Amino acid sequence: MPLPTTCIGAYPKPDYVPISDWFQVRCDSDDYSDAVLRKWTENSDKDIEALLDRATVEAIEDQIACGIDMPTDGEQRRENYVHYQCRHFEGFDFENLTETVQRNGAYKSELPTIRAPIRATDTSTLVRDWQVAEKAAGRPVKITVPGPMTISDTTADAYYNDAPKLARDLADALNGQIRALAEAGCRNIQVDEPIFARKPDAALVYGTETLERCFHGLPGDVNRVVHMCCGYPSYLDQDDYPKAEQESYVQIADAVDGLTDEISIEDAHRHNPAHLFPHFNKSKLIVGFVTVASSRVETVEEIRERMTEVMQHLPAERLIAAPDCGLGFLGRELAMKKLRNLCDAAKSV
Repeated sequence: MPLPTTCIGAYPKPDYVPISDWFQVRCDSDDYSDAVLRKWTENSDKDIEALLDRATVEAIEDQIACGIDMPTDGEQRRENYVHYQCRHFEGFDFENLTETVQRNGAYKSELPTIRAPIRATDTSTLVRDWQVAEKAAGRPVKITVPGPMTISDTTADAYYNDAPKLARDLADALNGQIRALAEAGCRNIQVDEPIFARKPDAALVYGTETLERCFHGLPGDVNRVVHMCCGYPSYLDQDDYPKAEQESYVQIADAVDGLTDEISIEDAHRHNPAHLFPHFNKSKLIVGFVTVASSRVETVEEIRERMTEVMQHLPAERLIAAPDCGLGFLGRELAMKKLRNLCDAAKSV
């Protein structure tokens, strides 16, 4: 049997979509806030639903054409996979941004600011995103949401000053969105928590508990997924960007295993040590076999070789093949080349 395949989240936006996103405008650039956050607000009042629906349908069709079994909606409506979600919560201020220093002083950003208690407001937005995508796909589609720790790390807190409390309130708000998806019929829901790899100590102290809160009360037939990549660069083919420590996955593996049905980790950018994989005894493992921050296209043969190596330490029935993370940096042509090779390798391994 071939290995099943999926994508992680973002897919390149076509030029006609009037929403810039952080893949198109470097997050360390001086005009990021105006070009992405404020431009999104300007365009949100215009009648662009037809264009966003068209982009979603095309992203789905591309993934399926490449051979992907479980596509995502491509996050075509999102200017940033975190901030899009925050716009549907009370407590966030997108008008008065806060300048913060990120990645150990690598750059400064103006970020949305938490100025009041976090509460869910509109729970219908992601439902519509999923409905458009699944209708286009004619098969199950996975919807993604940012996790509590990741939202906390990508916004400015001027209210809580209590990281665990903030994460719990975010988890409860996310749970409202996730339950609405499940009630509408969505059966594949992924919470993105890359900060688990960057801050494993905090993940162990309160992150795993807030991840469970996100999925609280869901029907048993909902497939729960958590994605934990090790960090994006600022632009394609950036070689020196900071990644999470390589042993981070090992540090948190035992605590995360079994919390969700599937766990997504990256492996293509930097192969994981062999001793990591036996830590996952309960959850299926989504492993990244093609890079998302490099323009080099991995061959079918090298992808298949790495799949074979991983299967020496993890049963094939608990392995799912994917890219390392979202594909937004690559552009459509390059993304499709990588996905085709990934799927060809998965079919032949």
